[in-house]
Amino acid sequence: MTDHPTDTPTDTPTGGPTDGDLLERLATPTELAGLHRLLEVRAEQEGLLDVAYRTLDSPVGTLLLAATTTGLVRVAYEREDLDVVLESLASAVGPRVLRAPARLDEAARQVDEYFAGTRTAFDLPLDHALSRGFRGQVHAYLSRIPYGHTESYGEVAEHVGSPRAVRAVGTACATNPLPVVVPCHRVLRSDGSLGGYLGGTAAKTTLLELERAA
Repeated sequence: MTDHPTDTPTDTPTGGPTDGDLLERLATPTELAGLHRLLEVRAEQEGLLDVAYRTLDSPVGTLLLAATTTGLVRVAYEREDLDVVLESLASAVGPRVLRAPARLDEAARQVDEYFAGTRTAFDLPLDHALSRGFRGQVHAYLSRIPYGHTESYGEVAEHVGSPRAVRAVGTACATNPLPVVVPCHRVLRSDGSLGGYLGGTAAKTTLLELERAA
């Protein structure tokens, strides 16, 4: 697992040098790492951190994990543009967003175990702040689809009590803020074909093959 090389605090003023720019001028790389860690600890201890995030490598590419004090709030694929994802979190959840891996150690460990084939269900606190309305209903249902099984968009629509809302189920899956952990990849078209996926069809295929092989 490696952190994303572009990880930097995002809560910076418009114009002028950022905190990261100033630190780079004042400190060697080793000192900079220490200062960043100190900033992480103080922000966490003093309740100044709205969203902590980290990145990790996986068989489906770099993933971004982000958490509030409530729980995991976002999993994002690199193809979504991680800078855009962080800006969106700052706008939707809170402006104090900082790379602070410690809050995400357990989530990263469980994601590692999932891709190693030793974990079939996640046991993590989740923050559903980004799942509202009908989409939230669909997202809540998705975790009930067992590991290694799939359902069609139509079946999911029936199970959430809106059998005619097949297209809306597709939209909900496409906007799932917690892919992999909330398994929207287990939802297929009625003919068994993949359908769309936030992480791309190659990632969806990888996840399904991983679960079939277990």
